[in-house]
Amino acid sequence: MRIIPPKIIQGGMGASVSNWRLAQAVSRIGQLGLVSGTGLSEVVARRLQDGDHGGHIRRALEHFPFPRMAQQTLDNFFISGGKAKDVSYRKSVMQDLGSRRQPVELCIVSNFVEVFLAKEGHSNPVGINYLEKIQLPHLASIYGALLAGVAVVVMGAGIPLAIPGVLSALSEHAPAEYPINITGLEGKNETYNMRFDPSQFIENNTKLPVLQRPDFIPIVSSEVLASILLRKASGVIDGFIVESNVAGGHNAPPRGRTTLNDKGEPIYGSRDDAKLSAFREMGLPFWLAGAFGSAEGMQKALAAGANGVQVGTAFALCEESGLCPDIRQELIHQAFAGETHIFTDPLASPTGFPFKIAELAGTLSDETVYQQRQRICDLGSLRQLYRRTDGKIGYRCPAEPVAAYVAKGGREEDTIGRKCLCNALIANVGMPQRLPNGTSEKGLITMGDDLVDIARFCSSGKHNFSAADVVNVLLGT
Repeated sequence: MRIIPPKIIQGGMGASVSNWRLAQAVSRIGQLGLVSGTGLSEVVARRLQDGDHGGHIRRALEHFPFPRMAQQTLDNFFISGGKAKDVSYRKSVMQDLGSRRQPVELCIVSNFVEVFLAKEGHSNPVGINYLEKIQLPHLASIYGALLAGVAVVVMGAGIPLAIPGVLSALSEHAPAEYPINITGLEGKNETYNMRFDPSQFIENNTKLPVLQRPDFIPIVSSEVLASILLRKASGVIDGFIVESNVAGGHNAPPRGRTTLNDKGEPIYGSRDDAKLSAFREMGLPFWLAGAFGSAEGMQKALAAGANGVQVGTAFALCEESGLCPDIRQELIHQAFAGETHIFTDPLASPTGFPFKIAELAGTLSDETVYQQRQRICDLGSLRQLYRRTDGKIGYRCPAEPVAAYVAKGGREEDTIGRKCLCNALIANVGMPQRLPNGTSEKGLITMGDDLVDIARFCSSGKHNFSAADVVNVLLGT
């Protein structure tokens, strides 16, 4: 590995829950902070429309190597003083397989900004977390993060075989390709090799920065997946995060046929437990994730041969987190009162992966709130590509309006219970889209099973704690 393996990797959660402030706070004290790469284009665009409080984005852009691209981003989105609260955010151009520059440039800029700000003021490594399922932005996102000097790339929710080769190519400012999954006619799987050439975005007279290839650490649920990555990946794997099904966010589906318990949650068995002896034999650093957010969990992980743990839930609820303060406080209050309810929803995510949800009034976890929401697909991060009957590529999402999805060849039964994570995750961090009827998009909170014990990080009964408090508890200091 290029970096010294830390004992703690902070989870790369949600859309801007793991924002630059949180990642910076964790990295400053010697552990590995991760910024979330999910939806970064929309996050940065909305921060600019809100006036860029503190001038952080504009400060980062002063260091961006391509000044025309930086200025174009400001011209497109920055509103001095911020937009009026009753005005909707500008709709961004969705990224597709075409050659439209605006969404690609915004992707490069946004990833640079978030990593730059997380690195500012210290010299410790900072990483970024991506979801493999959100494939279209990968190449531009990674290039932007590389331009800012990202030290580690973490990726879950899929099998990212091509990422090691992508990291090697883009760190040389060379073209890279990534296979995009397409549902073909009659359900047959296809792939399209999406290509990104940095030379098409490098501006004249630019002195290119020398880039370092970051370490690549995929998130896996089993030794089988880890073995596949080691055998078939396009380059070096530097370690693994081994995540169990009690972690927040997307969980791997149970192996074999999925059955549900009386609450409607997927049932996991012994086949779904990773064999840690296999990871020890691989000889690479690995970290355990999912209910390891305690000093006891750390000691258990170390005793099993892991380098340490990855922790999400505790960091999601600390002061530096991007989660709305009122949501953080309500979840902590519920934990103190013994009233937390976590549900592993097999239907909510358009990806088809189980998604762990914290039940909270006023969010899409409330069936009434969910039913009242008018379906719309205006961000499109989780759209699925499919082959149309005319041979062209189309885009659809099971959380979009049902009639639209069915008209695109989708099955109506696949729309049942699906929730728009794209809008919900950005609403979680205080930037909900304003809707034509005067209401705003509602959030949907994901937390791991560790939520019930969150009080361990609060001293003297206080309902608040910092990232440093989390690190100190985990390390037993």
